[in-house]
Amino acid sequence: MSQYKQNIYEHEEENLQSKLNAAGLINVSLERLWMESYNAMAAGDLVKWNRKLDAIWNILGGDCLENGPEDKEMIKINLLIYRSGSLRRKVEGFKTLDELNKISSARQYILLNKKALYLRRLQNKQGKGTAYINPEDDDFD
Repeated sequence: MSQYKQNIYEHEEENLQSKLNAAGLINVSLERLWMESYNAMAAGDLVKWNRKLDAIWNILGGDCLENGPEDKEMIKINLLIYRSGSLRRKVEGFKTLDELNKISSARQYILLNKKALYLRRLQNKQGKGTAYINPEDDDFD
């Protein structure tokens, strides 16, 4: 093998290794953020839950086109959340809140859950999740 071909091969191998390392770090970061988001969800901390989902979007959104369909959907979901009123730091249960806050908190919870599901599906679609499906592959013979 010529020195030129060997240098190209080594460079390509380094690029591949770098991409694999970056992908691994991204997956570790995403998994940590998902766990923190689930903990905030379980604790009823809507503010923290939303912030963790925003951090996940910052990672996944980097692979989406600005003003593309994913970007527009996130803007739409976020506007619905922000229009629903101020997120509560801690929601112990809807029974203890007055009727207006019950409705607002329940709506916010549903919207945050929608945001989380959207992000998880986007992560899977990008091949960074647990259920990646390649649209070019099919099981039909």
